[in-house]
Amino acid sequence: MSVLFILIAVSLVVAIGFLMAFLWATKTGQFDDDYTPAIRILFEEEKHEKSGTE
Repeated sequence: MSVLFILIAVSLVVAIGFLMAFLWATKTGQFDDDYTPAIRILFEEEKHEKSGTE
């Protein structure tokens, strides 16, 4: 039974570690997309025209 408590404690420490790493990565801009805005002009956007019959 004591092994179960140890495994729960270890899993909580690991989960908190991953949460802290995720929060650090989002705070420092690791998930910002710097590439897509530079190439967005190369792609043609489709224009959607509204018709009055709908």
